[in-house]
Amino acid sequence: MADDTVPPNISLALYRYICQHIVGSEDHVKRIRMMSAVRDNLLSNQEQTVITSGSYGEGLEMRGSDLDLMYASKSLEVYENIKPFFNQNMTYFSMEKDDVKSGYAQLKLDYSRSRSILEQCEQQNCQHYLSSTLYKQQIVDGDIYNMSSIHGPCISEPTGTFDNAHCLHCKTWVSPTEQWITRSNNSWPSYNVKQSIIKHGVLFVPIGVKGSPKEELEWRVSFSVGEKFLTNTFTHTQLLCYALLKIVLKDVIASFSECQDLLCSYFLKTIVFWISEELPQSIWKPDCIIQCFMRCFNRLIYCVEHSVCLHYFIPENNMFENKIVGRPRDVLLEKLYMLHSYNWRCILFSDQISNFGLSICNLSIEPHALYSNEVEKILSSKLWKLANTSFTFTPTKIINMKMKQTYLFQQSSNSTIKDVYIFYISMYCHVYAQRLQLISTLSNNKYQYKQYKYCLSTVICNVYHDVASGWLMVASLFYKTKQYSKALYIVSYSLSKCTPEKLGYFRTLSDIHYQLLKLQTFQKMSLVCLMKILVVDDVKFDIISTLVPDELQMNLLNTLETFPSTAYAYFLNFLCYYHLNDVRQCQDSLQGLQLVIEESYLMNPTFLKAEAYNLLGVALQLCGDEESARQAFLQSVYINEDELDISAMKRTMSKH
Repeated sequence: MADDTVPPNISLALYRYICQHIVGSEDHVKRIRMMSAVRDNLLSNQEQTVITSGSYGEGLEMRGSDLDLMYASKSLEVYENIKPFFNQNMTYFSMEKDDVKSGYAQLKLDYSRSRSILEQCEQQNCQHYLSSTLYKQQIVDGDIYNMSSIHGPCISEPTGTFDNAHCLHCKTWVSPTEQWITRSNNSWPSYNVKQSIIKHGVLFVPIGVKGSPKEELEWRVSFSVGEKFLTNTFTHTQLLCYALLKIVLKDVIASFSECQDLLCSYFLKTIVFWISEELPQSIWKPDCIIQCFMRCFNRLIYCVEHSVCLHYFIPENNMFENKIVGRPRDVLLEKLYMLHSYNWRCILFSDQISNFGLSICNLSIEPHALYSNEVEKILSSKLWKLANTSFTFTPTKIINMKMKQTYLFQQSSNSTIKDVYIFYISMYCHVYAQRLQLISTLSNNKYQYKQYKYCLSTVICNVYHDVASGWLMVASLFYKTKQYSKALYIVSYSLSKCTPEKLGYFRTLSDIHYQLLKLQTFQKMSLVCLMKILVVDDVKFDIISTLVPDELQMNLLNTLETFPSTAYAYFLNFLCYYHLNDVRQCQDSLQGLQLVIEESYLMNPTFLKAEAYNLLGVALQLCGDEESARQAFLQSVYINEDELDISAMKRTMSKH
């Protein structure tokens, strides 16, 4: 069947299949983008701007996706021709393009008061140029955990799940890209979108041209911000075409060992950009998704045939130069021809789409089923959780966030955005409150009492991101200040929220959850409101937490620690009754803790269950039952046998 004669019902079925099983609906993508935008805004501060980039930043999370974060320094500025208004506290670099490949530049130091910046420069012809290599190495050397490594222009953590790119900002549009402003006469991208992209300027990331004599002194021009603007203007069909290309690349083309490292997602996105300029927006609609995909796939083959893939913003830069050539090009082309012989059905070689044929006859998707799938997709997303833990490591002062929150409430009429800000401020306070110095409420000193009230108000601000963990952090504050009755009241309230229909991260949705999410009441809610009402998150203690119970101090061992809320609630109950000398209630709390562990109640049955056994072991030690405590710690070690639980081992050996 030729690609231009594909029945519309087949295209519609494929469109709906990808929405339901892989990417999500247009609304789902918008939710992810909004959450990323608000999180970036709150993480940004006077020192740097944070940008969630890559596919996840564009709202496209797929199997194998990574989390890419860019940090643009506000104290380092690049300019080309027009010198910026001088600020003695800033560092200025001028852009030099002579004898450098198009799309790259050397950054000549013009002014700086920073000795560390000078140490990252190399001298040539009596001038100092910022070394992209030394710049990255300085960041790696500053990692107190000694866990970072250099990966291209990025700094990566050991698992390679996320990359951090520390970059420099040029506030003006640079000359190599001026032709882009007037190149396209079509409706895409629109004039307003172009102006927004130009207004934001460009970034410079620390990577040079491989093999260049000046490679260590070269920086690549990055259009990550502009590319987010462009993908945000995509119709959902455009976005799904890009997703299909990525699937074919990662699941099919990359399965051939000779082709693994030849193509990348950025090449595919560039092709979609070029074709988007050529086609009217009216073409990108659900019943034409197969024709649009095949047009993109044909263009990919053409690019490989001619070893040419022009950079979208800088066409003088052929990204296939010295890469898609010779024998590797011939092998890649052979595989592409083979796939093309199957026409659009080449996508069926991916296991993600192999079941598509079973759904062709069913063109309808129940709205509640799509909504439930998207809720489950978010709750099972490692990138979602990873991105949200960024608050743990940010030095941003809470006062800045309070000001942003107040300003937002005054200026915005969009209740959804307000809800998102409240959600993330709650998550930030979950961390920030643990870093405040605790002052006993019993103090007669007015200043100390004021400090206690400030600490309490900050902890209370952390109750808006789920139904349980925020309140348990409030209970921890009362426990640490020996207000056991108040702590018990809050714990009881938290446990009353931990009912079977609640949702949790990395848990499979059950029939009761699907029935619940069918209700219009929940489907009309914003995502963050749904989480505040239905999600049970875990209790996370910071490395330097002042709220962690003293009985768990040895358990933390200078690391982040996470406990399931249900287990921690019963454990905190036990501690309060232990200090109140209420033996019967201690036993009841201990039985409750054992029961939620046995049933893995509202907890991940693997690593979180191991942490719950640690809590049980501590409680049993306090009761004087050393042998039962030892068995609990050993059970924790057994569950975490792939990742040795040193805290449990230490407790196991502490009395023996």
